Formats: sequence, structure tokens, C-alpha cells
Amino acid sequence: METALLVAGFGVLLVLLPHELMGDDFARYTDIERLLHHADLSDSRYSLVMPLLSVPVLLVGEVVRTPEWWAAHFNLLVVGCGMVIAYLLLRNRVDRSLLRRTMLVLLFASLLTNRLRDYGAEVTTATLVTLGVVLLTYIRRPVLGWAAIVVGVVNTPAALVGAAFLAVAEAVRTRRLRHLAVPVIAAALIMLEAWIRRGGPLTTGYEHDHGPRTLLPYSGREGFSYPFLLGVLAILFSLGRGLLFFTPGLVFAASFARRHAVALMLLFVAGLVVVYAKWWAWYGGLSWGPRFFVFAAVPASLLLALRLRRAGTSVGADVAALLVLVVSAWVGLSGAIADLSTLDFCIAHDAANEHVCWYTPEYSPLWHPLVDFPSLTWKTGLLAAYCAVVFAYLASPLVASLLRRAPRPARLAAGWRL
Repeated sequence: METALLVAGFGVLLVLLPHELMGDDFARYTDIERLLHHADLSDSRYSLVMPLLSVPVLLVGEVVRTPEWWAAHFNLLVVGCGMVIAYLLLRNRVDRSLLRRTMLVLLFASLLTNRLRDYGAEVTTATLVTLGVVLLTYIRRPVLGWAAIVVGVVNTPAALVGAAFLAVAEAVRTRRLRHLAVPVIAAALIMLEAWIRRGGPLTTGYEHDHGPRTLLPYSGREGFSYPFLLGVLAILFSLGRGLLFFTPGLVFAASFARRHAVALMLLFVAGLVVVYAKWWAWYGGLSWGPRFFVFAAVPASLLLALRLRRAGTSVGADVAALLVLVVSAWVGLSGAIADLSTLDFCIAHDAANEHVCWYTPEYSPLWHPLVDFPSLTWKTGLLAAYCAVVFAYLASPLVASLLRRAPRPARLAAGWRL
């Protein structure tokens, strides 16, 4: 059943999930098209790693459909390849049902579902870092593992701190200083690309970059000008971007944090939080949820799958797991079918009210569909139905356990008098 849901699920996501270029995607697509067709290397602020990896599918687009179509579907192809590789690597080392259930949660009940719709760079980084952690922890191939992580970090330089956290953790665990070379190599490659494309190793393209001035006290400032504590609180708990709501599986971190792979993934997420907490654009612009933290969907899905495997432990634990699964399923469903055009309020009047979309439930990308549910086409309707089927399958052990433990009606009625 799980294998069938996964195989059919990729077809569903390929055909029914709305795919399009949006936001920063156009800049990345333009960069690689200029390089391919005009041998012109742009000085864009965005790394060329992910666009270069997408060249084979873009060339297919010259013959079949269009390059734009393949670019919009690239993230789904990346995740599909990453899942196949991870499954082949882990099938004899990890319970296969756990692997499949983690993948089902990732595809249909996580923040990742929405990020499969476009050409954003964060999905490639999340895939590479996940494979790197697998190679480090289960396969014991540190050179290959670190290589994958380094490429992922060069693709999104803000992930450098997360890689540094991993390197320090592995150096302490193994008592080998060689791991500390990883963030140095990644930083050197990031600076090399900046030097070649923008004329200086420290020229990022974000110099003097800032958002609009609004009533918020720290708006309109450049660079890393946001108060760190406020940034952490917003990243974790804001209703429109908070990881607590968009990656709820992380609440089970304490139960499984002693697992090597889980611990490294959580450290990487912590590194992302540390970096983005001080950046003025921590919220990721007009995006559906915290797009910079799509990697957090991986440990969140794994933690939720681990908890689902423990169905029957206790009534309280099963209820908590079911509630987290419900929220995760809503994240996947709303991310799959919600249309950002319904949130034009967020960018109206030069984004003067954009902060309302970060902090209030009525205009949160996650909760706004409860206020104004998007109209469903036949495609998005079928997609929603498939998400519901996956949710029902994943929830069935918890529901069965709760029903077995539920008191019988006769017992509930016993003892009552007029």
C-alpha cells in the first residue's frame, strides 16, 4: 500500500500539482538561459549551482514542451531522485516501512509539498543536505556526505552556519579535526563564485538591500539589522511563518534527538534559524510559509513517522500524534492548493501591510484558506482527495488504537441518575 501510494503520488504531483515560476525563480531561470544560449555569465545575487544542475532537464525542454515547464517541475524531479537514492542506501539499514511513511508525510503532509510547485533553490539544498546526512550517519562515507552538503551550502550560502554546526558536532563526536575543513571549503567556493561573477569574494549582491519602511520599528533597515531574539521568536512562533505551525513534527524532537541522523538534521535547522533571525527578510518575501526553512520539513516528517510507528503507547501520546498529523496534513493540503493571488493584500500599497501576513491568522498563508477557501479546479480537487487518502492511511493506526482504548457506551452511561 505504501509503495503504491508513493508511486501513484509522484504521478499525482506531476500532473495535478500547480507548477509555475514565481518570484526569484525568474531571475535564476534568466541566469541559466543567458549562460546556455548566450555564454553570458550574469552578476546575479543567486547562486548558479541549482540552475546548473537543472541544465539537463532544461535541454529536454528544448525538444519536449518548454524549458519553463521543466524548470517549474524541476524540484519535484530533484526530490524524486533524492528519495530513490535515499531508499536504495537505507533499505537494508532502516525499517523500510518507516522510510516509506516518512516519504509519504514529506510529499503530502509537510511544508515541502508547496515548495514542489516552483523553481526555488531551497529544495535542492534540502535534498543534498539530507543525502549528505544519510551518507555520514548510516553509510559511513564521510567524503561523499560532506561533498553533498558542501554543494548544497554553496547553492544557498546562508546554510553555511548549519554546515558549520554539523562539522563541529562530527569533530567532537569522532575527535577528528578534519571535519572542520568542511565549512572552510564551502565558504571558499561561495567566495570564488562571488569573485568570478560579481568581482569580489565578499560581494554578495545583497549590499544595501532592504525592505519597505512600515510601522514596524525595525523595518526599512539593511542587512542583518533585525533583533536576534525577535527574529527567533518570529521564525518559530509567528502564525504566518512559524516553524511550530508549518513543521509541527518538530515538537517530537526531544523524544528522538539522541538518534545520530535526527540530531544532525536538527543542528542544521538551528543553524538556519541563527542566520535568518537577524536578516531583515527572515520571512522570505511573498512566499507560502517559511521557504528558507524547507529543510526543516525533513526532520519534522521523520519525527512524525517515528511517532506514528509507536501508535498504541498511550491515549495521550496517540492523541498528540494525531493532532500533529492533522496540522501537518493541513500544511501539505493548503500548500498544494492555495493560490498566493488571494494574498494580494500582503503586497498592496508598497507592502505597507505585509507584516499582517506574518503575524495574524486571517492573512496567514496557512490559515487564510479557512477564511476564504480557494476555489478548486478538477485538478486541485483530485489532488486534495489524494492528500486525504494519504492522511487516512497514516492516521489509521492511531485512530484504531484510540478506538480500542475508548470506553464503551454502557460504561459511560453507568452511574447517571435523574
